[in-house]
Amino acid sequence: MKQANQTVESMDRRVYLIDASVYIFRAWFSLPDSMTDASGRPINALTGFADMLARLIRSQSPTHIAVAFDESLTSSFRNRIDPAYKANRESAPEELKHQFRMARQVCDAIGLYNLACEEYEADDYIGTLLHVARGLGLPGVIVSPDKDLAQLLDHDDVIWDFAKNDWLDASAIIEKFGVTPAQMLDYQALVGDTVDNIPGIAGIGPKAAVALLTHFGSLDAIYADLDQVLDLPVRGAKRLRRLLEEQREAAERSRQLARIVTTIPLEDAASQLVWQRPTPAVSPALLATGLGTGATERLLSACAVSSAA
Repeated sequence: MKQANQTVESMDRRVYLIDASVYIFRAWFSLPDSMTDASGRPINALTGFADMLARLIRSQSPTHIAVAFDESLTSSFRNRIDPAYKANRESAPEELKHQFRMARQVCDAIGLYNLACEEYEADDYIGTLLHVARGLGLPGVIVSPDKDLAQLLDHDDVIWDFAKNDWLDASAIIEKFGVTPAQMLDYQALVGDTVDNIPGIAGIGPKAAVALLTHFGSLDAIYADLDQVLDLPVRGAKRLRRLLEEQREAAERSRQLARIVTTIPLEDAASQLVWQRPTPAVSPALLATGLGTGATERLLSACAVSSAA
């Protein structure tokens, strides 16, 4: 679902918040592992990520930007809420973990504010920085294909699925899911998320969730008057009420797991978001990550074009 073309002029003074991990994983799976550095280590994911940054910088000329990484597969606060959270995912192989570390060094080399830790996920950093951006009076561009981030959108914000060049604003979220961004958290609490091992309520799918939230507005309002579910013009209303009653704990736990944190304490985040573009002098630092000469030149060329824009 594409909005009207987004130009440099129309996107000026937005804060770009990049969900790095998804693009690194995509490059890992899509580019050949025969791409290696001088020591023979694969750099396919690193190269793909660097090229993605180059294309974004060249096309959008961002003034404010940050990159969020995931380092908390089994260690975030969500794992204390539910040990099964993301337990269905395999740990990345060491060759990929190394490229994640190098990707952060690439960000450091070209001056991109980047964050990761074992307590919070990339989504939480994006949520927190989006709120920092609002304090600056700037709308946000969340660079990610992840629908979970839709709960963060305000009327001026967008999610940009970079690979598909799809731009989703609040109205597009309503059209796609049938609920508002403000309702997306409760929608996830009801339907769950198999990718992240969030249970939701077994037996409630998207259609029923949309019907419930359209009528009640929120999960809290549903549980404030469960008997009113029986009056909904949907098939199986009696069963729906029973599922909600029997699985209330699962719904509330699912909402805890799906809720994105927007209050991580960050030092000097507002000024860190302002991107100071690099000069060619950072080339040795980029090459030291194992990034090839071609990818290094493409990235620095994009930065130079952006700087001159």
